[in-house]
This record gives sequence, structure tokens and C-alpha cells, in this order.
Amino acid sequence: MAAASPRLAARYFVKILILKPSSLGDVVQALPVLRLLKRHLPASEIYWWIDSNLAPLLEGDPDLTGVVRFERRRWAAPRHWGETWHRVRWLREQAFDWVIDLQCLMRSGIFAWLANGKRSIGLDEPREGARGFYDHIVQRPSPLTHAVDWYLRVLPVLGVPVAGDFDWLPPRPTAAESVRRKWPVNGARWLVLQPGARWPNKRWPAEAYAELVRLLAPANPGLRFAILGSEEERSLGEVIARVDPARCLDLTGRLSLPEMIEWIRLSELMVTNDTGPMHVAAALGRPVFALFGPTEPRRTGPYRQLDHVVQLRLPCVPCLKPRCAYVKPLECLRALSPSAVFDAVQQRLSAS
Repeated sequence: MAAASPRLAARYFVKILILKPSSLGDVVQALPVLRLLKRHLPASEIYWWIDSNLAPLLEGDPDLTGVVRFERRRWAAPRHWGETWHRVRWLREQAFDWVIDLQCLMRSGIFAWLANGKRSIGLDEPREGARGFYDHIVQRPSPLTHAVDWYLRVLPVLGVPVAGDFDWLPPRPTAAESVRRKWPVNGARWLVLQPGARWPNKRWPAEAYAELVRLLAPANPGLRFAILGSEEERSLGEVIARVDPARCLDLTGRLSLPEMIEWIRLSELMVTNDTGPMHVAAALGRPVFALFGPTEPRRTGPYRQLDHVVQLRLPCVPCLKPRCAYVKPLECLRALSPSAVFDAVQQRLSAS
């Protein structure tokens, strides 16, 4: 399909399946593809294949016709093959015009092929050889091209312009009301802290976050601190909250995914490791101060806020590995002093 005029595009019907099951940050970074598809092809029907744990992120989304849940832990087990084949048959019956694979690993490539769309497109991701399943392969312009910009490169191949404003993460009134009903959010300035991350070597120490709170609290009398994280990260939240129980609200393990998004939306600033909620904050346009260690912010940092990333230049950085092998373990984050982070965060708070 060549690029259509706005008047023709409004009438053009395309049935689309987007494959991007995980992780939280990756799905959030892929959302501009959905927004621009729907903006330029408003008559289209768009479905999204997503890990069931992340489905609440997209359920009820105004630009989606449906969410296809992927039960990651079940799909490969022989006792669940019947269920998996039933889901595949349903996908094939939809007769998708376009299947867009933004995960581009073997599993998603197989699903793209099984969905049997009229046209399939995927990224040039060499790790698992999924490229063989696509009709069109979109290359990354350079190793440092940001993930968001790489995902968006699928659109011109389909004749869809990469232009126009959109609401990256539309408000969830029900979740926002739930947040206000459960916690005293009104009338306070909130700084959100995200001390966890999937890789342990992405985590600035919880004790460093605690020291940051000790420094920020007296300098900002009206500021309160909301600590985000999963149930598995509750110990990190406890270390930080003990610094000032009256002004720290430990929310680790207590929020649904939509509630977490609304907490970030109402915040004044987020201090975070390289993790999914960081990308939520960037998508919401909230100021982010991001602490990076083993990963490359130019590829996966907070979109359009890379000037607010702090990363030490050690010989091993970025190693892009989930385990530290440096002679001084975890030095890339442990050497970031709370006082230096305080100075930078305080400057951002003063400017807001």
C-alpha cells in the first residue's frame, strides 16, 4: 500500500496484528506504532499479542480492537498444545492484512508465520533467526538507534507516515480514582523512586536511594517520596522508607499496573534505574532522572530525555550483560555518589 491521502486513509480498512508480548518497557516503547497506525488509518482494526501479565497495560485501550493474551509459561508445554493450537486457529481465522512483529525472536517469529497474514514485517534482529519468517525486514540504522525510532521504521514500509501528535499513554480514570481513594495523593508534591530492576546489576543500591532521601527531604520541605516496585522488591522499599516514614510511602508490591502508571502521571519527578517504569515516565512526559550502569541509554534510555541520564564511564560500560564481571563488582552504579545525584536532582526540582 502506498502512502494514502488523509481522506482516503480515513476510509481504508486494514486488519492488523502487532506482536510485542514483553517486557513492560519494550511494550511501552512500541506504543507509538499503534498510535500512528490508528491515527492515519482510523478505520483499521488492530489487535495486540501480549504476555498475560502485561495485558492490563493495554486492556480497554481506545486504539485497540482486542488484546490477544499470550500465556508464556504454558505455550510450550505439551499438555497445553491444544490450547495453543486453538489460539493459533483463531489468529488465522482473523485473516490479518498486516502482521507486525516488534519482538522478533524465534517465538514471535513463529507466531507471525502461523498467523498467516497477507503481509508480515519484522525487525532485523539477528539473535534467534526470526528474520526468516517475514516478508519485509526493517534494519536498525545504527547500533545506537533508539528502540522507539527503530520500531517506528516499520511504518513507512507500510505506507504510514511517522508524523502527528498522539497520547502515548491515555489516562485511566478508574485507576486514577483508585489511587486517590487508597492514598493521600492530593495537596503534595511527589517524587517517585524506582529502586528495582530485573537485572541486579542495573540497581543503584537501596542504601544510596535512602541517602538521597536524607539529602532531599530537608532541602524540599513540601516534597514526599513514593517508592515503586514489585512484591519481590519490598526489601528495597523498606530500606528507603525507614529514612523518613512520615514522608515516604512504600508502594512496593501494592499497585496494579494501571495504578502504577497513574502514580507516575501525578508525580513531579522520577528517579529511577533502567527499568520498565522509567519508560512509562518518559511516555507520560514526566521528568526523569535515570541511573544507568551496564546498558546503553542511547538504545534504550528514557526517550527524549537522554540528557537526564547519569552513567559512569568505566572500561566495561556498557557491557550489556545481566551479570557483572568487572574487577570491582557493580562499580558502574556503586560509584555513583548520592551527593552527586542529589545535586543533579535538586537542580531539576528547582527548575520545575
